[in-house]
Amino acid sequence: MTHGARLGPRVVALGGGHGLAASLEATRHYAGDITAIVSGADDGGSSGRLRDALGIPPPGDLRRCLVALGEPGSLWGRVFEHRFDAGELEGHPVGNLVIAGLATSTGDFIAALEEAGRLVGAAGRVLPATCTPVVLKAEADGSRVEGQVAVAGTGHISKVSIVPPDAEPPAEALDALSRAEQVVLGPGSLYTSVLAVVAVPALRDALASTRARKVYVCNLRHQVPETEGYDVAAHVEALSAHGVEVDAVLCDRRGIPISDVSVTCVEADVAGPDGSAHDPVKLARALSTLFG
Repeated sequence: MTHGARLGPRVVALGGGHGLAASLEATRHYAGDITAIVSGADDGGSSGRLRDALGIPPPGDLRRCLVALGEPGSLWGRVFEHRFDAGELEGHPVGNLVIAGLATSTGDFIAALEEAGRLVGAAGRVLPATCTPVVLKAEADGSRVEGQVAVAGTGHISKVSIVPPDAEPPAEALDALSRAEQVVLGPGSLYTSVLAVVAVPALRDALASTRARKVYVCNLRHQVPETEGYDVAAHVEALSAHGVEVDAVLCDRRGIPISDVSVTCVEADVAGPDGSAHDPVKLARALSTLFG
């Protein structure tokens, strides 16, 4: 990990997947201290196989975040993202196996992530939202759906929660939120990444009590069927319905419709050339003005 004199704000970023990685690439441009808190509900692909086999939190999104915070262009960063395409290891990225190996050999998942962070030269800390794997559960149109993959394929979601409901986050995650000066939520899957983290009761309470300015980075596109038809206001309403009150929402006017947002809405050019993903440098420029 890279430590030293703090030249920027303490930032905590919440979520999962490619969206959180984009936020982390942005925050490293202006933050003096970075902590990522990553959903532990992923049950698909390599992550699902490893969590089922070893009883560890799913490593995939954690790996992606470590690489996003890692030394740009480093050999270890490239190795972590290399995915085997044949044999018994088919579908496993090397980084997932490294994290799993470190966790099972040390018996300490947080220490394993610290060591993996040293390998890639991470400029911050990456933590799981819970110390153990959890199952994401959703209520949609009066029915219940379980498992992140299944929830991601569901529309008209009204609420998400986790099983077990009392799963504990690492103490380090709660400490980071208590000391944060800015909390960044999103971009990424609203229900299966962002709210999957907030569904952890202790994290939701810590988010409510932090003095940090909370910024929601809205998605540029609808995620079908999870947020099909949502405008920016609907995203903010979903956060509020889950006990998350943000101070500002950051959106791109080329993205999804904005409508009547109930909190401060900051419009900025934060999309990449094709408008489908956030540009880390543009996102950094916008986020760097939204703390304190």
